[in-house]
Amino acid sequence: MSERGSSSLLTAAKDKFLEIVTAEGLLDTGVAVSVTPLTAEQAIGKPKRRDLPIVEGKERVVEAKFRGVRAHAFTDSPQEFSGTLRDVLALELSSSRNRAVFIAVLNATLRDLGMIEATLHCRDDDPEKCATELADYVRGKWGNVSVGLIGFNPAIAEAITQSFTPDHVRITDLNRKNNETVKFGVTVWDGKTQTKRLIRQSDVVLVTGTFDEIWGWIQGWSKEYIVYGVTGACVCALMGWGSMCPYSRNG
Repeated sequence: MSERGSSSLLTAAKDKFLEIVTAEGLLDTGVAVSVTPLTAEQAIGKPKRRDLPIVEGKERVVEAKFRGVRAHAFTDSPQEFSGTLRDVLALELSSSRNRAVFIAVLNATLRDLGMIEATLHCRDDDPEKCATELADYVRGKWGNVSVGLIGFNPAIAEAITQSFTPDHVRITDLNRKNNETVKFGVTVWDGKTQTKRLIRQSDVVLVTGTFDEIWGWIQGWSKEYIVYGVTGACVCALMGWGSMCPYSRNG
């Protein structure tokens, strides 16, 4: 969730989180929370495919630990953090670093409270199995639709282009090196300027995070969607949205 600025969506999630930890008596308990950036191998093991963003070093995973429960969140700006839940709730969410800490801690806390389940990233060759299941799920539920992938995930991109053909797939990415390159027969559009176009032209949208602007477009055009991955699990749980991450692990 590191790619866009702080949003009222995260503010709403923060407000709900504050209500929960206050009701549980956790806000002032002084429980220590630490977040440590993980290496690619620590986070995802040794997958055969080497083009995943985390393997290439374009993204990192931070791991929060709350009362012995661990949880992950993706970010392009990892940092270490130690404090209480009160300290986490005081973070300004306009920076990528703070948002990564907040999301990882939120995942860990909700996992500890039994509100969500698996919160650790899948490992080894699970990303490819996940991609196949995701493509099969979309086809099984919605048929031969046009699919938009926000954020270039190579395993998912390959799976959906094989299942739906490149003509039915649109991809945007914020990494400038990917812009205007052809991946699995699909030209990758600029995520900063073309994501609105992608959503408008797609029947089903696949996204790893939850952002106000993107969510507004999805709702405005009544698009079907899937939030996949561990990063958005906590926000989806708080906001009552569906998410999918079949190979995530318990922390």
